[in-house]
Amino acid sequence: MRAPATATTALTLALLALLTAPTAASALPDRPAPAAAAAHRTDVQIDQHAPVVTRADILVHAPLHTVWDVQTDVENWPAWQPDVETVTKDTPGRLRPGSVFRWSTEGLDITSTVQQVDHGRRLAWGGPAQGITAVHVWTFTPTRDGVLVHTEESWTGEPVTAHQAALQTALDTSLRNWLTNLKHEAETR
Repeated sequence: MRAPATATTALTLALLALLTAPTAASALPDRPAPAAAAAHRTDVQIDQHAPVVTRADILVHAPLHTVWDVQTDVENWPAWQPDVETVTKDTPGRLRPGSVFRWSTEGLDITSTVQQVDHGRRLAWGGPAQGITAVHVWTFTPTRDGVLVHTEESWTGEPVTAHQAALQTALDTSLRNWLTNLKHEAETR
């Protein structure tokens, strides 16, 4: 069952225009291969000094294994996440450090590389999209009433610096919607 659709706003359209407009190329530093980089990390963190940072929490009244399964089954995101149009896993099997998946949301084509998986506790991925580099961390904490899901994400890059306020609002809205849809899907399973 698909979660309730979120309304497309003028902000979303403005975000799409900002992110799809041609911009001057920005140099990205050389990075180790994703699998090699992930193998050396023990606790992936967002960029605390990024121009755009969002943190959000929600209590999900469902078992941990259900919440984890919904969130990590990336190929089924479009079934419950109205803003996610497509997802393709380039790396078969369960998500693990170095796994790559490509997805589109609200007109953005994103390639994400999993950086950390601590089964049932923590999940982190990141990657570039139209000049924005994102780091997204999820934590799952069992409680007496269900699972407290905490998410935080940072965005850096030229478009973020140039349009910080609009992109901050867009990310805040996106993560609130994501959590609401995750809660709805996990609680109805």
